[in-house]
Amino acid sequence: MPIPYVTEVTYLYDGSFDGLLCCIYESYYKREMPFAIYDFSQEQATLFPIKKIDTVLEISTRVEKSIVEKISKDALEMVRLCYLSHFSNRELSILHFLRLGYKVGRQVVDMLNNDAVDAVASAVKHIQCEAHLFKGFIRFSDFNGALVATFEPKNFVLPLIAPHFCDRFPSEQFMIYDKTHKHAFVQDKEKRSLIPLEDLELPKVSDEELF
Repeated sequence: MPIPYVTEVTYLYDGSFDGLLCCIYESYYKREMPFAIYDFSQEQATLFPIKKIDTVLEISTRVEKSIVEKISKDALEMVRLCYLSHFSNRELSILHFLRLGYKVGRQVVDMLNNDAVDAVASAVKHIQCEAHLFKGFIRFSDFNGALVATFEPKNFVLPLIAPHFCDRFPSEQFMIYDKTHKHAFVQDKEKRSLIPLEDLELPKVSDEELF
């Protein structure tokens, strides 16, 4: 694979994981290394031209498959977890990590002396530790038969901790609201959903109602 050079361009994408994979595709096939990768919600403080990267599921699926086949499943999992982290410049770190991975294969996950690999590995460790912490510290209140909890994590750990609470409350209706990232996980009978939710207002409850 030809070594890309840093180009005077900034990628702008929709903030989704599929959108990020489309940025990876753009960089690879255009043989360019963007100066930065931002999502639509971020303010762009850059003098470089902005290139909008469209999210195309067919392309993101191809990139995801190529990561597994040419690098490893572990590499894909590291990329997913890093994407959910709060680390700044995580998109660019992921891009550098994958470019190295396409070159050296599965051994990339152990190359911690490389700055990009170390950045991704550090993000993964941080989000895993926070997810483990919140599995034990989230407290629920009962609102008319439904269990509700709110928390404010640094990383977007909600997709990681939700399965734990599904196992803990398999027959309960419950909601966990992430104030930081404005998302809620809802279990209602057989239905489970992760949904964007700008705000959540709940009545006050006494300490006796918390568990």
